[in-house]
Amino acid sequence: MKVERELPSREAYDLLELVTDIADKELGPRVAEFEDEARFPRKVFELLGEVGLLTLPFGEDVGGGGQPYTVYLQVLEGIAARWAAVAVGMSVHTLACLPVATFGTEAQQAEFLPRMLSGKLLGAYSLSEAHAGSDPAALRASASESPQGWTARGTKSWVTHGGEADFYTVFLRTSPDTRSGISCFHVDAGTAGLVAGAPERKMGLRSSTTAEMHFEDVVLPGDRLVGTPGQGLPIALAALDAGRLGIAAVAVGIAQAALDYAVGYARDRQTFGRSIIEHQGVGFLLADMAARTEAARATYLVAARRKDSGRPYTRQASVAKLIATDTAMAVTTDAVQVLGGAGYVLDHPVERLMREAKITQSFEGTNQIQRLVISRQLAASAR
Repeated sequence: MKVERELPSREAYDLLELVTDIADKELGPRVAEFEDEARFPRKVFELLGEVGLLTLPFGEDVGGGGQPYTVYLQVLEGIAARWAAVAVGMSVHTLACLPVATFGTEAQQAEFLPRMLSGKLLGAYSLSEAHAGSDPAALRASASESPQGWTARGTKSWVTHGGEADFYTVFLRTSPDTRSGISCFHVDAGTAGLVAGAPERKMGLRSSTTAEMHFEDVVLPGDRLVGTPGQGLPIALAALDAGRLGIAAVAVGIAQAALDYAVGYARDRQTFGRSIIEHQGVGFLLADMAARTEAARATYLVAARRKDSGRPYTRQASVAKLIATDTAMAVTTDAVQVLGGAGYVLDHPVERLMREAKITQSFEGTNQIQRLVISRQLAASAR
């Protein structure tokens, strides 16, 4: 089913057509094989970099594509509808580039961004730890000042692209201060003492490698500090707001793919002499799936418009992430139900889409954390 989109320019419509063409020709035919084999699609990211899709949300002043978030997120959605792991990878790469693009020095931007945004370097975002997922202020992995700059020790968990990335945007404790004790660092993958753990064995997104990263007395030159010492937590939270919008768009892409497949199946499958889509029980279920998907898309676009206009959007990002990911879980589950027993077998993609939808409710802040963010903002506005 073709999604009717509202885009700001002819260029944006052309861009979405390019994305659809790439997704249909280059991504869709490969996803099942790569997911089955848990194989990381590095060449796909190189392709996306070559055609400029990794530069989109960054300003032209730093070598980016200069596209508004309303366009960038719809690109992510289109990619996710064919291959969710690749769309998640794009979102994580953007998240990893944002600190340098936003808080980095001119020298850092000149050195790092051209290769980061071209796809020659793939990034990872290293914030979470085993005991500090939803509470980044509780980080223990640390960096202490040394004659060479800084020395990092500790372990980061749940690192998307862990062991595959060329650079890591890492948040480390540099003082015991609870408010300003975290700092942000740009770490090259080949740095001595940086060791990737074994890839996690996951329910879904199997072609997206996730691993622990161990810092064993890793020496970081002073120019690898992004921002000022102690500025890491604000940098991390600013990036997470944008990252939550990325995951919301990915979730809507997953939901749209499940809806499209279920509608096609329901048109072709016949019982009692007619297509099952004509039976009210199935037709109404599909109608609810469509309504939820369109509503979820609207929430991320509302938040993106606020971001594009320079207005605060933390609450709207949490709303979008909460609604879109819960929608993806509900819609993919219903898609499996529409297919009946066929939905439970690997011959149809809806079971994979359901497994992929589940993790969207957890990363970039669990949906319980999104409710906490929203409720705290409501409490503050009521004072």
